[in-house]
Amino acid sequence: MEVVSAPLRFRTAAGAALAAALLGAPVAAQEPRFVDVTEAAGIDFVHENGAFGEKYLPETMGSGVAFFDADGDGDQDLLFVNSRRWPGHRTEPEPTAALYRNRGDGTFEDATAGSGLDAPLYGIGVAIADYDADGDQDLYLTVLGPNRLLENTGGGVFREAPHAASVADPGFSSVATWLDADRDGDLDLFLLNYVEWSIEEDIFCALDGVNKSYCTPESYNGASAILYRNDGVEGFTDVTREAGLFNPRGKGLGVAVLDFDDDGLFDLAVANDTQPNYLYRNLGGGRFEDAGVLSGIAFAENGAARGAMGIDASDYDGDGMPDLVIGNFSNEMVSLYHNEGVGFFIDQAPVSEIGRNSLLTLAFGAFFFDYDLDGRQDIFVANGHVENDIAAVQQRVSYRQAPHLFRNRGDGGFDEVTTASPDLARPMVARGAAFGDIDGDGDPDLAVSGNGGPARLFRNDGGERNGWVGFRLRGGNSNRDGIGAKITVAIEEAGMTRSETRVVKSATGYASQNQLEVVFGLGSGGRAVSAAVLWPSGTSSEVEAPAARRIHVVAEPSS
Repeated sequence: MEVVSAPLRFRTAAGAALAAALLGAPVAAQEPRFVDVTEAAGIDFVHENGAFGEKYLPETMGSGVAFFDADGDGDQDLLFVNSRRWPGHRTEPEPTAALYRNRGDGTFEDATAGSGLDAPLYGIGVAIADYDADGDQDLYLTVLGPNRLLENTGGGVFREAPHAASVADPGFSSVATWLDADRDGDLDLFLLNYVEWSIEEDIFCALDGVNKSYCTPESYNGASAILYRNDGVEGFTDVTREAGLFNPRGKGLGVAVLDFDDDGLFDLAVANDTQPNYLYRNLGGGRFEDAGVLSGIAFAENGAARGAMGIDASDYDGDGMPDLVIGNFSNEMVSLYHNEGVGFFIDQAPVSEIGRNSLLTLAFGAFFFDYDLDGRQDIFVANGHVENDIAAVQQRVSYRQAPHLFRNRGDGGFDEVTTASPDLARPMVARGAAFGDIDGDGDPDLAVSGNGGPARLFRNDGGERNGWVGFRLRGGNSNRDGIGAKITVAIEEAGMTRSETRVVKSATGYASQNQLEVVFGLGSGGRAVSAAVLWPSGTSSEVEAPAARRIHVVAEPSS
């Protein structure tokens, strides 16, 4: 095992000075707050959904955003997925995705031109991983039309991967994630498709019975998810049917990889829009079975399927079992499923501030993260309706909506603290959202994509006041990024020792990718006593007394 410990810091003193000048000095506050630094950081991306009045269903989807190290310099770069204009309405230049390179000081430069990402497509989501184990991070883009697998050739330049055609599903794909489903050491690809839709088969729907509105997915047939097995140099093989995952009723918009029953095998929780949610239990040997109904996550308390979008899994109450957060349609509230540890979940949202405060919002991006580094998993939810005239028929529901930031109290409950960050509380039509550390201070910053509008970047000011310790994994027998590895840190605080476990994950939330580095908050006086990594291969690594405020690079033992 190799462990390399190095502090995160600005690469140069000039870089630090530039960041202070452009972005402003961090706010010295008792509680962290998120500050809009979009313009100052050099981000000017505007999403194009192609809308011109016909109200085609894909226009409501928006797109994802990703934090990842595109050029291998150790900084978190940014990718915003874009859609495009419809046939007959295209003008030059066509909009494309946007790649922003982090200068190393929290400011960015547009590196799209010549990156291989400067080609127009109707993009929706992104999943990032070093799938070919060559040392850099590759991209899988979900698209209305053939999906794209792009390999990183180094330095943030991408080209079509050798076996791209084997994963280029031509349907209406929404989100995807990488995982080692068969535990053979390489990364497989799990893809969600939304519905069967085309311009020719578009259906007329109306909120008022007269004027066309966007149809709900109930108007269209669903489409099955797909599991692509990575066969190395031979490419990818569609193993959906033999894996027990074929289901043409699915209308998936979110997937979370988790070991919900603690059997050492990673399962798949799928958030479906107007269809029951699925929880595919991994049976081993490449086989899955749906336990969504038995687990309690398939339906709402009233027995109805909800309009579910983004989803994430993490242990928010420290009991060692992964819980779920799911973003739902307006008038349905966000779901917070607590894992009871017996293969069953109970939705705690209806009896919590999360449920009450999210009833009227329409949630897309939703994920767990520790924004204040106190050692507890908080929740961020990106909101925005799909109908720009929704207020005409539902006066209490708006098109542009503020996000939710829920702070974990540590007693199983959450408090909404969105308004403590006035910039964050400004309404927008949000879709994808992701977190990553743009300025090297350890706390997670936020990027949020807008549907048919500008993206926003929020710097976390004050989260770094607490201690933290971070890990970047380098797999050997396991996949290169260590996706699926469980990292457990023993933390000593106030004379007591507790354990926190996190999992290295590919894409999560809604169509988006968080940074792959895993950071543990230590609170105001905690210290990391030890860290243990359980690799997907079954091997383990130990790190004694990992230093605080460091990202520790841990390599998998060669044995």
